[in-house]
Amino acid sequence: HGCRSYNSLFPSPSQLAALERQVFDFLGYQWAPILANFLHIIIVILGLFGTIQYRPRYIVVYAIWTAVWVTWNIFIICFYLEVGGLSKDSELLTFNISRHQSWWSENGPGCVRKEASMSGIKGLDNHSYISVIGCALEYRYIEVMHSSFQILIALVGFVYACYVVSVFTEEEDSFDFIGGFDPFPLYHVNEKPTNLLFKQTYL
Repeated sequence: HGCRSYNSLFPSPSQLAALERQVFDFLGYQWAPILANFLHIIIVILGLFGTIQYRPRYIVVYAIWTAVWVTWNIFIICFYLEVGGLSKDSELLTFNISRHQSWWSENGPGCVRKEASMSGIKGLDNHSYISVIGCALEYRYIEVMHSSFQILIALVGFVYACYVVSVFTEEEDSFDFIGGFDPFPLYHVNEKPTNLLFKQTYL
């Protein structure tokens, strides 16, 4: 099982990337991505546990989840690029609970956040208008890059998971072959001939 210690590290980049994304989704109150990231972190931990503890079934669960995770991130890409009637300004990712957008929409590289009072407008007292200018990169492209990176890591994790499962399966098959066809099982005890036993008792 020498490969176990090396291959047990394969989910770690995925876990770190998911934690990083979870932080920024929390800052932006993106509830749907928060839930998806939480599930992803749990499955990654399960895959890591299965690798260390020699549990191929857990690794298979991780491999299946990577397909779901890739699909989710493709949806996020389509959402921010407004493909198929989707709108990045909708409240879909916040479950229609709030009007929050991605944290990067106001805190991206080069972005300057300006807040103007709207107290002079009737019905909008104590409200403010927030404008963001000077962004070097639009926030939707940052989200697209995040999702693309997640897809890349998931594909690498899937390949490693398949490799580890195949290695574990080969080890189990070789073990069964060596032990399963042993003509003299461990519990077999060589018995003395009956005539020798009779002589010993007679003496």
